[in-house]
Amino acid sequence: MKLKQWTIAATICSILLQIYPTSSEKITSLPGQPPVSFQQHSGYITIDEKQHRALFYYFAEAETSPTSKPLVLWLNGGPGCSSVGAGAFCEHGPFKPRGDILLKNEYSWNKEANMLYLESPAGVGFSYSANTTFYKLINDEITAWDNLVFLENWLKKFPQYKSRDLYIAGESYAGHYVPQLAQLVVQSKKLNLKGIAIGNPLLEFNIDFNSRAVYLWSHGLISDWTYEKFTFMCNFSTIRRQAQSGTLTPVCQSVISLVGREIGNFIDTYDITLDVCLSSAASQSIKLNQLQDTEEIDVCVEDETFKYLNRKDVQAAFHARLVGVTRWSICSEVLHYDYQNLEVPMIPVLSKLVKSGIRVLVYSGDQDSVLPLTGTRTIVNVLAKQLGLNMSGLYRAWYEGRQVGGWTQDYGRYLSFATIRGASHEAPFSQPERSLMLFASFVRGKPLPAALSSSTSDDQTP
Repeated sequence: MKLKQWTIAATICSILLQIYPTSSEKITSLPGQPPVSFQQHSGYITIDEKQHRALFYYFAEAETSPTSKPLVLWLNGGPGCSSVGAGAFCEHGPFKPRGDILLKNEYSWNKEANMLYLESPAGVGFSYSANTTFYKLINDEITAWDNLVFLENWLKKFPQYKSRDLYIAGESYAGHYVPQLAQLVVQSKKLNLKGIAIGNPLLEFNIDFNSRAVYLWSHGLISDWTYEKFTFMCNFSTIRRQAQSGTLTPVCQSVISLVGREIGNFIDTYDITLDVCLSSAASQSIKLNQLQDTEEIDVCVEDETFKYLNRKDVQAAFHARLVGVTRWSICSEVLHYDYQNLEVPMIPVLSKLVKSGIRVLVYSGDQDSVLPLTGTRTIVNVLAKQLGLNMSGLYRAWYEGRQVGGWTQDYGRYLSFATIRGASHEAPFSQPERSLMLFASFVRGKPLPAALSSSTSDDQTP
């Protein structure tokens, strides 16, 4: 009788451990963290037991009303860059590191949603594969399937979110990650996917990369002479393709050298208006005045994040460990991604999502010259035409507080394009307020504000 009771009790405990997150996954407090009312969790989800492959996540519950707000999975790009380091700590997570402490981010996206940050694929950040040959075989398909397994297994630990509205969002190379994962989610018919949002995304190789020339020229970064060479002698998609295969021709080498010489060494091509953060190495050889700090933007936040996430006490609080690497890095130092996948077209995938009733928001920080809005807007127009969608209303300005936040265009119920004025490749980093407004409008299913706020305060949400 006692044996039977013990067996029943053990079975119940096993089920509870699968259903509810263990205390080891809950973050009591991160080193240097200010007091907060919301819960945080982090840890590993096993993807492949035989290969000992696991993905690391950080979850920040919504600041208020977490039981009624949606779940958002965030993926950074690269390929091979950390969603925890870049997305959570440099962009729109609840905290930003400054020295030995964390500062509260007043424009964190967990004001609007339960935010789940995933380091993917294995080999990125704290995520790992004990079988290191895995790192040499990574491509879009493997990444998408691993991300789906992660999401399904994570929801087994947090079942209270399984029926919640789900959104998948990301930026840059997540223009590949997000649509391909969303397509698998739709096919699985297991989750309540409502929409995807992709910022400054890589979607169509030739259009995206070749739009750089006109962007750089129109913003005064290259001369007329160089623009003509960049356009007619050797365009950027050709340069990128040749560089990947190690076959850069003398003509293309001369063009890219000319472009680099005119742009110079102290312009961040991911944000052509933002001051750069000189690394300690550069500071030793080039003595310049320190950049002036502003309350809005810490241009050195990536360096601060690197230092913070490499602290042993921080890793312990995160339940994280280094496997097969000696340090955490914001972009993987071990991953060998199949760069041929850069040319995989995403328009067909996005088309299927829109036809399935999944809302698609494509947005662009307008100061990014790497994946500029000129190409992205063209791609969205091509997608709309292929779907037979007409413009819903005029291309118009949208507002955050008492300023223009950007411009937007809707195509029917499920496809939208928007710009974020003054924003970089990582829009929430350089324009946190406007990015939060865009995000809030999207997950609430509301149009972006079409008029100035009547309030004298700029801190407005839709």
